[in-house]
Amino acid sequence: MTEITVLEYPPILKYLKFYGKIYYLRRSDLNLALKIQIDLRKIGSQKSIPDILIASICINRNEELITNDNDFFDIAKVSNLRVKFI
Repeated sequence: MTEITVLEYPPILKYLKFYGKIYYLRRSDLNLALKIQIDLRKIGSQKSIPDILIASICINRNEELITNDNDFFDIAKVSNLRVKFI
């Protein structure tokens, strides 16, 4: 889980089935987020900052993102994001 997710929805911290860790932003995540947003704009598909930051954190830590948010499909098209849609 990313700190972005926690900021968007704090009650998730009390979710009993959560057993992982929280990934915090680094400068490299911000740099990658900028590159992704630039690439998304080139294909006419700019996304929200939280989604791009979440994707950047996953990419930089070699984690697969599991989601049902279709916005990540476009992000995966312009980046190395590994995403599994549920």
